[in-house]
Amino acid sequence: MYVAAGLAQLAERHELDLEETAERLEKAKRLLYDARARRVWPGLDDKVLTAWNGLMLAAFAEAGQALDRPDYLQIASDNAQFLFDNLRGANGRLWRTWKAGGGAKYNGYLEDYAYLADGLLALYQSTFDPRWYDWAQDLATYLLAHFRDEENGAFFDTSDDHELLLYRPKDVQDNATPSANAMAATVLLKLSLYTGEGHYWDVAQDATERMTSFMARYPTGFAHWLCAAAFILGDPREVAIIGKPDEPDVGALAHFVLGSYHPNLVLAVGDASSNIPLLAGRAQIGGKPTAYVCRQVVCKTPVTDSAALREQLE
Repeated sequence: MYVAAGLAQLAERHELDLEETAERLEKAKRLLYDARARRVWPGLDDKVLTAWNGLMLAAFAEAGQALDRPDYLQIASDNAQFLFDNLRGANGRLWRTWKAGGGAKYNGYLEDYAYLADGLLALYQSTFDPRWYDWAQDLATYLLAHFRDEENGAFFDTSDDHELLLYRPKDVQDNATPSANAMAATVLLKLSLYTGEGHYWDVAQDATERMTSFMARYPTGFAHWLCAAAFILGDPREVAIIGKPDEPDVGALAHFVLGSYHPNLVLAVGDASSNIPLLAGRAQIGGKPTAYVCRQVVCKTPVTDSAALREQLE
């Protein structure tokens, strides 16, 4: 809602006191509402879309971490839990849409899986709750199994068991939202660094390379593919911090990593018993929180202080 002038400004402009100005405004609002109520009310689109919530989830998770806003992180966590409870089927598949009183329906599209997986990875890297990482990997596994175009690379917009269509679409261009294909490639690149799984990287790189001529000729229409290309070419790195995420010293190292701009970096925090491969089997040095900086599985000497960590990151 746009407010052209505050109460005090209106009172001064019309030479009234604040109380009378407030009363007149309230009377005008009632008259306006009564007049509007005699007309047909506009329709209300109150459905919940998995894909759009995935985009919102990533935004709140990243903003919560960058701006030190626990309320934003809580919104992101609550949203992820809502999606898990209401838009995830019993077999792990996603539903496309949900509405209060009507429940969830329609098979999920590529953008639902890709956007949500990206949001979950952003939430994991902001909270280090491993369940969000696990769910993102599950979505990527399903995406590879049911959406990939084995012959021509990249991914179809619909799964292989979707309703029968005359033509199985594959949209590779950004529109009002990022290309779901490019987002899927980005998710796989990140998961490759978390897991050391080369297949993720190979599929994503193949899809990105096939878009090279389009990126060169129409960069504004393929911006998210350019982000994927920048990730591949931009010295991607993994950082593993061994220790409990809620310990102050561990949190300080993680905050140091995330406190500067590293767009081609993934961060995992947890102990060596974690099911996240980037963390598995790594030990603390001298019982202190320990950071491992790696470049596609090849790691530098582990460090325990922010000064040494800064030197390795730079």
